Amino acid sequence: MNSRLPVLFEGLALPVIAAPMFLVSGPDMVIAECKAGIVGTFPSLNARPSSELRRWIGQIRTAVGNRPFGVNLIVHDTNKRLDEDLWICVELRVPLIVTSVGKPAKVVEAVHAYGGLVFHDVTNAVHARKALEAGGDGLILVAAGAGGHAGTLSPFALVEDVRAFYDGPLVLAGAITRGNHIRAALAMGADMAYLGTRLIATAEAHAAPGYKQMLVESSSADIVYTPAFTGIPANYLRPSIVAAGLDPETLKGKDRPDLSLETEAKAWRDIWGAGQGLAAITDVPSLAELVARMKREYEEA
Repeated sequence: MNSRLPVLFEGLALPVIAAPMFLVSGPDMVIAECKAGIVGTFPSLNARPSSELRRWIGQIRTAVGNRPFGVNLIVHDTNKRLDEDLWICVELRVPLIVTSVGKPAKVVEAVHAYGGLVFHDVTNAVHARKALEAGGDGLILVAAGAGGHAGTLSPFALVEDVRAFYDGPLVLAGAITRGNHIRAALAMGADMAYLGTRLIATAEAHAAPGYKQMLVESSSADIVYTPAFTGIPANYLRPSIVAAGLDPETLKGKDRPDLSLETEAKAWRDIWGAGQGLAAITDVPSLAELVARMKREYEEA
């Protein structure tokens, strides 16, 4: 067990947190991830209406027992559900809260009151310092090549930047699709890997069959990095943009970030997010099969 990691993560098959993916991660996927031996998470906004969030958390906890799982809370001021979702998570004592896009101080205070952990998504050292000042327990470094709202820094640079002032838990995201990639993340100074895109192409992911097949058929050349849909730069599949009747070359960004549920749903329902690690995605296995394969690759590496 890595001495920097909280006791919560003891006994995992792999040092991996499954990224919470809008419209993709749900109870079945989280349960399968946890049972396979990684940390499953989902965005609170996937449970609609907010009252459904309580049922989802109960369903997951009943199925996974003491295995760790988490809920993602978007802390941007355009998320009008934040307060309600936060207090449901507090009431049900969710063990891990992943915060993103904003200041997590309020969430940290509430979650620490019952002994939970808060890990915050960051894309650069400036945001990392702010998350730590707010009392976060760990950082998720979203480097260049990650799916969704990704940064532009190389994972080598980003880990080095943050390790210069922080010796706590680091989770690294960015085109990690194989077990040897997980081992490489640890070798460069991270403690865990954060996987998203690879897990969409699994049997349990709540994604359209066409989405999963597009991941199998696409390569890194098919990724478009643009702020056009939510006001924050993110990586999307070019074929899905074209299929929606848009020209990837003439997309225009929003004036300001908008992460309201209405905007998020519109942005991600037909325009599909993905990271750059598509060359390694060649099939759609079950999560148990995929994690077992990654474990073999990790050990071989």
